[in-house]
Amino acid sequence: MILLSQLVERYQGELERRHGHQLLPSHRQALLALRRCRRQGGDLMVLQCSDCEHSLKIPHSCGHRSCPHCQHHESQRWIERQQAKLLPVEYFLITFTVPAELRALFWLQQRRAYDLLLKTAWQTLDSFARRDPKLRGQIGAHAVLHTHSRRLDYHPHVHLIVPAGALDGHRREWRSKAKGYLFPAANLARVFRAKWFEGMRLLGLQAQGTLPTEWVVHCKSVGGGSKALVYLGRYLYRGVISEKNILADADGMVTFRTQDNAGKEVIQTVSGADFLWLLLRHVLPKRFRRVRDYGLLHGNARRRIELLQLLLRVVRPAPSVPRRKPPLLCPQCGGLMSILAVRVQAMTPLLC
Repeated sequence: MILLSQLVERYQGELERRHGHQLLPSHRQALLALRRCRRQGGDLMVLQCSDCEHSLKIPHSCGHRSCPHCQHHESQRWIERQQAKLLPVEYFLITFTVPAELRALFWLQQRRAYDLLLKTAWQTLDSFARRDPKLRGQIGAHAVLHTHSRRLDYHPHVHLIVPAGALDGHRREWRSKAKGYLFPAANLARVFRAKWFEGMRLLGLQAQGTLPTEWVVHCKSVGGGSKALVYLGRYLYRGVISEKNILADADGMVTFRTQDNAGKEVIQTVSGADFLWLLLRHVLPKRFRRVRDYGLLHGNARRRIELLQLLLRVVRPAPSVPRRKPPLLCPQCGGLMSILAVRVQAMTPLLC
């Protein structure tokens, strides 16, 4: 397997020569983390088996959210937290996209543009729910920002997982619509476009060129919502490509595998520097939250969730114990490994 850390070490110099003027502090931090992740020669953690006293030295993981190795545990924890909020209703996956003509603005104003995209998408849904004659209440959503297409092109968009109904808190009533239908996508797109322009005006943002009048919003039923949460959760903390999809590295060129919009496999070959730049374009600004919960599903809406569970006759499970990271087991006897030292300089070869 071709390691991403090896590609960073090999091609970072060329990346600096080609794209150094475009690299942001968040990009350089990501490069530093990816280059050090689980790297031999770096600091080590020393473990010892409690049964047979076999010792083991392992390199540190970087913990960066763009690393394909790290934070699998955090991704699974997010999925579990959101699944605990699932209601026995139909869910919809609603995707808000922006025209290609806005991508230059997004790149130059990432923090403000991404934040505006998330907020505007939610405000659009919230306004529809409150004005809908059958709902007339508060809706909820899990929102996840994506910056790439399946081919890894720069393509900012946001997915929202939405329960198909709204809560009237005053009447303590849950209202829903006919199965398979929530809001007309064309109407969502028009309102989203209008709110986006108003948000740009308030922030003082300006786009170059003429923007199209027709924008795109997709709205489809995803059943109980669990599978959609798992699908989105897998892409939260693992970067935009897994190392198994890096197929070759030869003569300064990297070959990798992606998919097109139809799910068909696509093989691409680019220079090593351009490959790194392709990945870095999807590194988010420092501390930017790409996952947000709104309305009924907000973290502070616990009482409303409890009211909904009562109205929908949901049997609430007992409070779950937070999932811990799986223990490290001894490769010799299978016993539990304990940590002796957290950071030790690599003076000797790694044990296995």
